This record gives sequence, C-alpha cells and structure tokens, in this order.
Amino acid sequence: MIFNVNGRRHDLDVSPEKPLLWVLRENLGLTGTKFGCGLGQCGACTVHIDGNAVRSCTTLASAAVGKKVTTIEGLSATSSHALQTAWVAEQVPQCGYCQSGQIMSAAALLAKTPRPSDAQIDTAMSGNICRCGTYQRIRRAIHRAAGQPSTA
Repeated sequence: MIFNVNGRRHDLDVSPEKPLLWVLRENLGLTGTKFGCGLGQCGACTVHIDGNAVRSCTTLASAAVGKKVTTIEGLSATSSHALQTAWVAEQVPQCGYCQSGQIMSAAALLAKTPRPSDAQIDTAMSGNICRCGTYQRIRRAIHRAAGQPSTA
C-alpha cells in the first residue's frame, strides 16, 4: 500500500484493516500521534486526511491510500506553526498527552474557519478530551493563532 504522509511517499506492506494510528506509529515511527481510547472518542490520535481531522485509531489503513495524511510532525518541521507557538505562549499543556490531537483539530478548524468564534471553537474541539481541563487556554491559543483577541 502506498501512503503519502507529511509530504513523503511510503510503500508499506500492511494489512488494509490495520488502524492508521498503528501504521503511523509502528511502521513509520511517527509517535507524535497518540493512542488514547482506541474508540475514536478522545481525539488524542487526530491526524488530517486531505485536510480533514480524523481519528486515526478508528481509520483503516486502506482509507488513507491515495490521500494526503498529515500528522503533528508534518504540521511544521520546526514546531513554528502558529498553533504550536500559540500553545506555548498560552501555556496550554499540562501533562501534554492530548496536545497533538488538540493541535491537529485546531489546525483543521483554522484551515476552514480562519477567524472562528468561541462557539465555533467549542464545536470543532468538542471531540477532543483534555483530562487536565485546559479548555480555556486551548480556546485562547486558537484565538491567538488566528490573530484575534480572545474573548475567554
């Protein structure tokens, strides 16, 4: 199977039923995408397929063939993406486990809605769980990355 991940072509011999999460982590060594629940409910495993945020733990490898997959590692080679710098500036992470999924969901939101309202942010991020409860900081970081003042 041929995958396009973070702009690079990979020809891998994997089962079409293997979850994309494990293709990324085990076969490609891209460990920034995290395993959280395995049910697609927590968002820790969020990646982009053709620009859309998807849960890689419930997405089959076959669904990614012929499509552009972007992981947290592919968002910016130098961690200088506007969201990554906003995350640091707003001191979002505590334990950090959910952060790659949070950032990938936020990036998909900003790609479609460059200046989101609080309600749009809350809706887009509702599938991502932060056990540390940094939701207000996440919202502020998204506003910062969008170049607008936070209302939170």
